[in-house]
Amino acid sequence: MSVNGVGHPGDQTCSPRAHCIENGFDKFANGSLRKDSYTQSIGSLQEGEVALNGNYLYPLTNGETAHIHHGEGREVRAVRKVEPTHTGEKGQTLLVNPGIQSWVSSFEAEGQAINQNFMDYPKKGTIGLHVDQNLNLVPRIKPNSAAGPCGPSEHKEVLSFTATRIVQPDVALAPAEQLWSTSRDHAVKLRVSKSGPGSEVPLTVHQMFLETVRNYGDLPALAAKKDGDWETLTYKEYLQQCRAAAKSFLKLGLERHHGVGILGFNSPEWFIADVGCILAGGLAVGIYVTNSPEACQYVADNCKANVLVVENHKQLIKILKVKDQLPHLKAIVQYKDELEQKLSNLYTWKEFIKLGEDVTEEALNDIIRSQVANECCSLIYTSGTTGHPKGVMLSHDNITWLANAAGIMTNIKQGEQMVVSYLPLSHVAAQVNDMWICLKYAGTTYFAEPDALKGSLVNTLREVRPTTFLGVPRVWEKMQEKMKAMGAKASMMRRKVANWAKSIGLQASYNAMNGSDMVPWGYMLANNLVFKKVRVALGLDRCTACYTGAAPITKDTLEYFMCFNIPLFELYGMSESTGPHTISRHTGNRIMSCGKEVPGCSTKLDKPDEDGIGEICFWGRHVFMGYLNMHEQTQVALDQEGWLHSGDLGKHDKDGFLFVTGRIKEMIITAGGENVPPVPIEDAVKEVVPIISNAMLVGDRRKFLSILLTLKCNVDDSGEPTDELAPATVEFCQELGFAVSRISDLTTKRHPAISKAIQEGIDRVNIRATSNAQRIQKWTILERDFSISGGELGPTMKLKRPIVHKMYKEEIEKFYAE
Repeated sequence: MSVNGVGHPGDQTCSPRAHCIENGFDKFANGSLRKDSYTQSIGSLQEGEVALNGNYLYPLTNGETAHIHHGEGREVRAVRKVEPTHTGEKGQTLLVNPGIQSWVSSFEAEGQAINQNFMDYPKKGTIGLHVDQNLNLVPRIKPNSAAGPCGPSEHKEVLSFTATRIVQPDVALAPAEQLWSTSRDHAVKLRVSKSGPGSEVPLTVHQMFLETVRNYGDLPALAAKKDGDWETLTYKEYLQQCRAAAKSFLKLGLERHHGVGILGFNSPEWFIADVGCILAGGLAVGIYVTNSPEACQYVADNCKANVLVVENHKQLIKILKVKDQLPHLKAIVQYKDELEQKLSNLYTWKEFIKLGEDVTEEALNDIIRSQVANECCSLIYTSGTTGHPKGVMLSHDNITWLANAAGIMTNIKQGEQMVVSYLPLSHVAAQVNDMWICLKYAGTTYFAEPDALKGSLVNTLREVRPTTFLGVPRVWEKMQEKMKAMGAKASMMRRKVANWAKSIGLQASYNAMNGSDMVPWGYMLANNLVFKKVRVALGLDRCTACYTGAAPITKDTLEYFMCFNIPLFELYGMSESTGPHTISRHTGNRIMSCGKEVPGCSTKLDKPDEDGIGEICFWGRHVFMGYLNMHEQTQVALDQEGWLHSGDLGKHDKDGFLFVTGRIKEMIITAGGENVPPVPIEDAVKEVVPIISNAMLVGDRRKFLSILLTLKCNVDDSGEPTDELAPATVEFCQELGFAVSRISDLTTKRHPAISKAIQEGIDRVNIRATSNAQRIQKWTILERDFSISGGELGPTMKLKRPIVHKMYKEEIEKFYAE
């Protein structure tokens, strides 16, 4: 059997212009189909045809293949299983899918209803297929049948069903043999399960968007501050804006599978540019605002960007410096502020949106209809610790399936989700949380101010009062530091009440985590006196779930928030898994665990040791297509069976919770040959010495371990770490008898009492070491804290170890000079 000449029995893949029928559709009215047969859209009418409203369904003489062709010469696209007959007391039963929102004519016979489950039919009901103006296949009741009333039919003859399962509208896949690809215009075979989670019908981004607009079009989608007031776009307006942007991209010459790079802080324009690019057939590409001009040039050139969308003049300058090295670039759009200089092919956002007004709706619709769920629509560039970043290719199905599955797992209700967008949208975590899950579940995304991470975030949280909140560990640590600083200024009585309440909160949180309904005595009072007030002060009083991800978090920070009855649920995943692979939640949480797999996904621990620790490998519909133009790196990430190798080490506990224990590449191998995971040791040091901001263990192929330390300090308006010590660090030093206010006060001359306090903390960590080889022998305090702009940290505050090794090579060598 073939589809456009390519054989794919059982693969659930077909041409963008084909309709696939399989598994359980026993026969047509005047012919039979084999269970593995396909219908093909190209062909001429033959004898024995059955005509339905100008659309032709007919079996060939061998009964194996049937064609579908629209009467006006437009092919119908759809892919869907047809399930076996269901019967009930009243006769045959039709299972109606949520994907079919309405029937061609009303069906309101007494005692009968159409819903998302089952509809009982009288024994002789018949039904036909109708193609609506949007090329969606929908059922039609036969006139004057026992099934109930119906409007006039245009059918020349009606195809009779014994009983069928749904025909999902307008879904298509392109032919594909492999699970991976490195080409921008090649499709991949999807990891579709036979049943249950993972077996859902593949959808494009547009189809997911359209379904939300049909059901929740008047609900608010995006909200941003303008002149101090929130301005919102409904889902209908959001889609209209995305279509307008798509037409403008086409007007500017966006080519199929070429990139649109977006360089700026989170905003409605960022979302509209991203989705509009996808609707126009391009590849949406986020670029980190912290990137240098050279880093921007690499990403834009690698994705063959035809258009770059920048936030303001500061970001524009970066592109102007390198635009002559971008042969595919046709235009630049600036979405904030007025242009400071007029240049050819440089547009304001207002000018850009109007550009495509003469592009017809039908021209855009043709491009949208040609899109398939198993082709690439978005690129996430990994920040990379060494070498150039890799372009992670995500398909429509990666995004739409994961958005749906994550929402089901976390029990998100349609139309109720409210999130604050502030983390970089060029990172997969923010994109999935802020854009795609909200789009799937008709949530509202509120955009924070650009200085969110410099202090304004809490004000936005208090205004919005989101229903869920995602923070990277450093965000939670900053909150913890500020809360501790405020607590230190409170009266003695308030501190006593707070400490009493925190002890009760921690016990209650552990009880809930372990599945116990027991509430400690005094909990209600502690809740009213402390917990509620803290949640209101943080803007988290309506938050049903607070998440942390993208980097490891310390037990100290987790327990601190548990004290206030604010459990932080860890997520674990990577760009290559479209974000989350495992999620912690109220009904499944263990401290320091990353939770359990999203339903439909699987985990394999490769080459486990005697403790059950092995490399964490992923399987599921969320696994990426491959790295753009990087064949060798893709084959390293994806093995021959299609498992994604994370490079992380982990283990499962007896209840199936996943614990990440370290990274293979980060593993330190001492001169004596012992493997040392650095992260647990670094976290332990930060926990016992509260003035430590960042710590990095060194000692690969050395005789002993040493550690680089930075102190907590204040940051300037641009987020740069300063020489000024943070209040908590100053207070710590004062308690030891030293009045210091700057890092340089401690690095130029070591104060014995402070050095002793740090050493005592390290000694406490060393006592817990499993062997002498895992003990820290030497340490030093660096002159400045790590930062994104400094190069030591990635965009999500993840430590770039190779960079730090190069930057502080001299300090490291001093450890081993003797």
